[in-house]
Amino acid sequence: MSEHARLNGNGAAGVPMAGRVLPFTIPARSARGRAARLGPALAAILSAHDYPAPLRRLLGEALILTVLIGTTVQKGDGQTTVQAQSSGPIDLLVCDYRAGEIRGYLRFDPERLDEITPDALLPALFGTGYLAITIERDAEERYQGIVPLEGDTLCHAVERYFVDSEQIPTLVRGAVRQAEDGAWEAGGLLVQHLPHGETDGPRLAARTGNDDWDHVLALASTISEAELTDSHLSEGTLLWRLFNEDEVRVSPAIAITRGCRCSVQHFRDVLGRFPAEERAEMRGPGGTIDVNCEFCSRLFPIDIGD
Repeated sequence: MSEHARLNGNGAAGVPMAGRVLPFTIPARSARGRAARLGPALAAILSAHDYPAPLRRLLGEALILTVLIGTTVQKGDGQTTVQAQSSGPIDLLVCDYRAGEIRGYLRFDPERLDEITPDALLPALFGTGYLAITIERDAEERYQGIVPLEGDTLCHAVERYFVDSEQIPTLVRGAVRQAEDGAWEAGGLLVQHLPHGETDGPRLAARTGNDDWDHVLALASTISEAELTDSHLSEGTLLWRLFNEDEVRVSPAIAITRGCRCSVQHFRDVLGRFPAEERAEMRGPGGTIDVNCEFCSRLFPIDIGD
């Protein structure tokens, strides 16, 4: 595929591919976006913990949103982290994206599971809390935006983040479902309006009442959850259904995999920063410091010596 291919009704963007993000622009409408599916990465992440079904849907939504945000704001090896903390049954949710790799987990109070119904909305899941989005492009460039956990879904909270923190009109949709064979599928769509057609340039303060954005917003809003989670519907075909009135240009797809960066050496390096007295207190009966990675649910016995 060339750097920018024009979309057509024959699926020029490619055949369905498990776990990928398809970047696109609509030049005449000063719009850009991402269509994404998680593929097998979702199953790998959800299988690390025994989450109830409503929490699997929530984590799946958070993961697809992290991919959409990360591939939009990141270039190179930087990291994007989406974190929610609250006073509700779910007190912590963390996902991060780096160079095509996604990981995430959530922490909940088992004694409050009766408060979570299958159709629970954001207030019932989190109570009072906030959503923090942290963008790290290198060791010296770090930015964080924080918004309240308000609205019915995490998508609503992310839309508010882009309006409040980035001043960019944004539509975000994410959907998660369990197929008849028990497999979980997740897909998402992010569309943004960048004034003056600067789809690849600096972000500018958004104007209101823009006819081009109203047009794109109306079309993008017709997307259904079934279309987002249909792994047999290519991302290119999905975009064609939405925006065939205009020229849509797609860039090479970004493959998405589950990636946890835990390792013995990583934990040794982290523990080595603690004073010797504190490391001694951390040691278990066997003389090792047992470190549990919440992302992949693996236990690492670390022997850091003297």
